[in-house]
Amino acid sequence: MAQRKTPRSHSRKEAKVPPVESKNGKRTEGGGDAGGGGGPKYSMFTWFVVLALLGVWSSVAVVYFDIVDYDSVIGKLKAYDTDGDGDFDVEDAKVLLGLREAEKPNVGDSPEKKTDVSQPADATSPETWTTEETRSVSGSQDVESEIQAAVPLPPLVEEDFVPDDPRDSTHPYEDDVITIDTMGVLLEETLPEESVVTSGQYLTSSKLSQEAAEKPEPESEKLKETESITEETAEKQTQDKLQEKAKKKKPKLLNKFDKTIKAEIDAAEKLRKKGKVEEALRVFEALVQQYPQSPRARYGKAQAEDDVAEKLRSNDMLQRAINSYREAAELPDVTPDLLRAALKRRAERQQFLGRMRGSLATLEKLVQIFPDDVSLKNDLGVSHLLLGDNKGAKKVYEEVLEAAPGNGFAKVHYGFILKSENKIAESIPYLKEGLESGEPGTDDGRFYFHLGDALQRVGDDSAYHWYELGHRRGHFASVWQRSLYNVNGLKAQPWWTPTETGYTDLVKTLERNWRTIRDEALAVMDQNTGLFVPEEENLREKGEWGQYTLWQQGRKDGNSCQGVQKTCSLLERYTEATGCKRGQIKFSVMQPGTHVWPHTGPTNCRLRMHLGLVIPKHGCRIRCTNQTREWEEGKVLIFDDSFEHEVWQDADSYRLIFIVDVWHPELTKYQRQTLSAI
Repeated sequence: MAQRKTPRSHSRKEAKVPPVESKNGKRTEGGGDAGGGGGPKYSMFTWFVVLALLGVWSSVAVVYFDIVDYDSVIGKLKAYDTDGDGDFDVEDAKVLLGLREAEKPNVGDSPEKKTDVSQPADATSPETWTTEETRSVSGSQDVESEIQAAVPLPPLVEEDFVPDDPRDSTHPYEDDVITIDTMGVLLEETLPEESVVTSGQYLTSSKLSQEAAEKPEPESEKLKETESITEETAEKQTQDKLQEKAKKKKPKLLNKFDKTIKAEIDAAEKLRKKGKVEEALRVFEALVQQYPQSPRARYGKAQAEDDVAEKLRSNDMLQRAINSYREAAELPDVTPDLLRAALKRRAERQQFLGRMRGSLATLEKLVQIFPDDVSLKNDLGVSHLLLGDNKGAKKVYEEVLEAAPGNGFAKVHYGFILKSENKIAESIPYLKEGLESGEPGTDDGRFYFHLGDALQRVGDDSAYHWYELGHRRGHFASVWQRSLYNVNGLKAQPWWTPTETGYTDLVKTLERNWRTIRDEALAVMDQNTGLFVPEEENLREKGEWGQYTLWQQGRKDGNSCQGVQKTCSLLERYTEATGCKRGQIKFSVMQPGTHVWPHTGPTNCRLRMHLGLVIPKHGCRIRCTNQTREWEEGKVLIFDDSFEHEVWQDADSYRLIFIVDVWHPELTKYQRQTLSAI
């Protein structure tokens, strides 16, 4: 023990040995060959002992006789066990220092990772796809979600931000009220208080398809083939368009002057994109005041006003935006891209406010400026249709198809126009080819509806293939139930009993007083047959069918009720009928030899009651889905006319019934008050 103490006591009296710098810049105490085991070997041994005893790393260590700084790896060490021996040791440290490579893990060692992480990312792996590439290879359902409706109008946010009434326009076509579609567009009404029904209350599309088809297997195969072709075509079209879009250059919205104030414009635009729309509007207004000749500043002001209008639900602010879009487009040196963007947005917002005539004028100007832009001509055709000007729309789409014979958007709209002209056979190829194109704006419930209807009228059973495809695309509730104004979740069945509706009191009143109702109807028929207006919805294949309306869209016709006062008095207290904004109350007389095509009503929000008044003994019948029934005098039939139904009148004398529409019983009070009228 004494011999060991002497050197240590002596070393304290001697001067310290100068530190020796290693090649990495660190210093060690006691260099050279001094006694006591100094130098690199002694230092490395010391550090290994520290590691073994403490199990932690300090800021410096020695590996291969070099002192190394570990500051950069402190805090990471617990996560590294590179050799898989269960602890962190020197071999692991070498890996961290880059002095040796880690062992590559075997594929499948970790249940959370299915690929070898040591391999470089492949160019075709999902991780390396861009957003556009991902969307282009996605399934048909994703493709479908990007396809827009034929008339892409902005949504109505709340009741106090409402479009102006299109009837306020003084357009010359107003007297010719032929709207784009008597069936309307698809409108899935989702309101805060929707009814909840139990499972098992719905007729499934598969069951309905089996009932509709005499040969289910071949038709099913044909349907799958048709759907496959349509989806493949749609996917290919979408991929082509995405590739074409990727090749297009970014729109040039800045002219030479605007480039000199680009920083100021970008700052204002940044505020707008962040949702600070009021602040952005103030900045753009200041820019316009400072640089009145700047089209981009004026366009930014219009966009900000547009955003504020949406936020505040203000028609006045939206009109300001419409004016600003026009001002931006009319400034000198406006770039073609900004001119197109400003006028196109102006036309859309004019449509939203119900300014159809103004929108048409804006689109006509756009087409004059850009005569080769087919998409603008397609928009112009839609604008004509919204005004009820089918002739103007037809001319536009004929020009489009002459320049671009394969344009699917023009085809479906042209086919729709032909069908509205009762050119049934001619409309079919245009509707079919347009839908098969898969182009944006073609995947619309109206076109599936009218194609199927046209096929039915020429006796082609493939109509149900298109109805099934329309159902699978989400346009129809089922093959049979093809209404387009719907509230989701309502009980769906073709025939109803009075008890199921909950309107037993109304049914009893009608049946107890059926003779009184009949006599008043007959009196009106005898005194003035002109009060019975011919059916005008083009639903008849042949024959005569007249109607005498008492209530329409929840509004009483006072003049009509003057002739049948007792009948109207009986109904006054039944608000489920008189307040049904999506229905009618009317007399219906059908003469012998009349056939009504298979058709569906516009909405699933109502049920239809038929009270038999004058019913011939034989020859009068009604089919709803696959069930056919006959009327009885003094009895009420109840069915859901959103399901396909058909009527035959082959008797020797007229048939007279009383039609009473009622709200679907599962609609809430709030829904009945807020649903739009049909």
